[in-house]
Amino acid sequence: MRPALQDEPGEDIALALENGWLPIREVARQTGVNAVTLRAWERRYGLIVPQRTPKGHRLFNAEHVQRIHTILTWLNRGVPVSQVKNLIDSAQACPDSVENEWQALRQHLVNAIGELAERRVDDAFNQAMALYPPRTLCEQLMLPLLKELEQKWQGQFGAKMEQGFFLSWLRSKFGARIYHNNRQLQGAPLLLVNHSDLPLEPHLWLCAWLASSADCPVEVFDWPLPAGELALAVDHLQPRAVLLYSSQALHFPALAKLISGVSCPTLITGPTVRIHHAELAVLSRDTPELFVAEDPLSAHQLLILRGIV
Repeated sequence: MRPALQDEPGEDIALALENGWLPIREVARQTGVNAVTLRAWERRYGLIVPQRTPKGHRLFNAEHVQRIHTILTWLNRGVPVSQVKNLIDSAQACPDSVENEWQALRQHLVNAIGELAERRVDDAFNQAMALYPPRTLCEQLMLPLLKELEQKWQGQFGAKMEQGFFLSWLRSKFGARIYHNNRQLQGAPLLLVNHSDLPLEPHLWLCAWLASSADCPVEVFDWPLPAGELALAVDHLQPRAVLLYSSQALHFPALAKLISGVSCPTLITGPTVRIHHAELAVLSRDTPELFVAEDPLSAHQLLILRGIV
């Protein structure tokens, strides 16, 4: 679906654009904050107040862009979006104790997951997605939530039920967004492969969602592939890179063989990086296009730094 026409550049803003003003689509590209979130920040919190043309088009200048980066700085420190405006406008330092709306949201989700309340899970996540960029949402909500759930599920009766419910929801949610994005994107995809013992590996899907949100087409194989078939998949898809995610110890000679058959940059991600730290350090020295990252956020940052996404 195309964005609302009121934010499409038209004849009435041609002169403004020539004078250095930016349409919302360009601001979203420069800052990584999508147009839906920028509108929500304006409507709900007055965080940004863009100029409007007579026809209602939003226009932003360099000061607006700088303010958005300042907002992101506060969000990345864990400050809820509802408290950011006061901090910026009053030039306050980050308070020692910020009312933790993230914790409340995570607890709400933990309770909803425990009750298998799909609509409550979906509504809470949709509201958060409208207010926060994907990277902030991943860091402040999804990764802490997964850690909390993993601890809760240790030996608890009903854990498999909750786990199956939540991971199925997460895969459906991110899979639908990735599918929608892929239909609008061109170019070689990032190929992500699950080499964990856990089907529906949530951290793999976080990696895929972050890459897709950066306008990178992605293909996800949610199960391990033997070396020959991974090489065959690479031959068919011609991906820009391969990301292998694993949360477990691997048979390292088999891993080295798997990587040797990949003819594009390869990123190994997950707890397996810490488990095989010494072996991967040696292998990386011998394989120039092999990189490692322990979690989805560092993997996303590395993909950006390498120009892959």
